[in-house]
Amino acid sequence: MVIPVYKAEACLRELYKRVKDVMTANSLDFEVIFVEDCGEDGSWGIIEDLCRTESGVKGVQLGCNSGQHNALLCGIRIAAGSVIVTIDDDLQHPPEEIPKLLQKLSQGFDVVYGTPEKQKHGLLRDVASQITKMVLQGAMGVKTARNVSAFRAFRTHLRAAFIDYQGSFVSIDVLLTWGTKRFTSIFVAHDERRVGWSNYTFWSLVTHAFNMITGFSVLPLQVASMIGLLVTFLGAVVLGFVLIRYFVVGGKVPGFPFLASIVTIFSGTQLLVLGIIGEYLARMHFDIMEKPPYFVHSTAGKINKANAWMREG
Repeated sequence: MVIPVYKAEACLRELYKRVKDVMTANSLDFEVIFVEDCGEDGSWGIIEDLCRTESGVKGVQLGCNSGQHNALLCGIRIAAGSVIVTIDDDLQHPPEEIPKLLQKLSQGFDVVYGTPEKQKHGLLRDVASQITKMVLQGAMGVKTARNVSAFRAFRTHLRAAFIDYQGSFVSIDVLLTWGTKRFTSIFVAHDERRVGWSNYTFWSLVTHAFNMITGFSVLPLQVASMIGLLVTFLGAVVLGFVLIRYFVVGGKVPGFPFLASIVTIFSGTQLLVLGIIGEYLARMHFDIMEKPPYFVHSTAGKINKANAWMREG
């Protein structure tokens, strides 16, 4: 179990208890890896306490807030089991649904998503989630992308496909496609948030979608090329209109409004294309800087410190 933690001190103990109860009831060996993403609350103290009292708990505290997927990548690289289950820290994903994912995984799949039967979010959040999933479908190239969820189970050997990934932007779902195409999903319950509020806003999800599509595909560059082609065609049509009017009708095309609209269209297109190219140049710049996806500040529990991925300070 890999659980990214951010400002979740109010529900961590209940979350672990429910995970332990359901895994014990199903006679499953397990470990729980909490990755505390620098939430600056009491979460890390609770994780350290659980590590002292529970043999199957490990804790990692990141040095700065790196984001949910980056924190997941850290935990995934530490995990020792043959199957990894990721779940949010807010109890909206009921741990009691974990056996459903594991049973579906045993049917020959490599990745199983727990898709909420009915999400308990607001309208804007739901719209942003759908935008993200549509973008993800393009980046992943699999139909199941429309059913992705932070509640997922997958085979640990898949991490070998992205073992050396060091990009500063991480999407676990896209990275998993580097190792398999055997994805599926199953409906699970989705509870109301009882404590705190979601850290994903409408704009943060839209930004995540934009980062994902520019970070893992060249689609924006292809779109920019198509826009350039269309505008060139538009310019040819306008030129043809001007020449026909001049030679056939004999009059001139009305001046300023016509010229201003054409200049605006071409200028806007150039700025849009330059902006898209700039996004890719910025990503190249950050890659050259070799900023790691996360930095481990401290650990708790029995974690192999020789692990080269830890980069512990």
